[in-house]
Amino acid sequence: MTASGKHRAQSRQPKWRRGQPLTLSVPEAGWRYFGLAETASFAAAERGEIPFIVVGGRKRVPIALMDAKLAAAGKGND
Repeated sequence: MTASGKHRAQSRQPKWRRGQPLTLSVPEAGWRYFGLAETASFAAAERGEIPFIVVGGRKRVPIALMDAKLAAAGKGND
């Protein structure tokens, strides 16, 4: 497929699908934000240290919640 073919295929996608996802998997969030392995990420999520929502039976971590959690870290949480 040519570069122009790729561009045309991409432009047919709905706008909401063109950007970055708004959620991460639990292991991906654990790794990106804290450097945790998969098992440790799920354990942290179960303890409430990684906020998640359940979508279609899968745990997803909203990026906005993780960013807010990190921004609030250390601000009166003694």
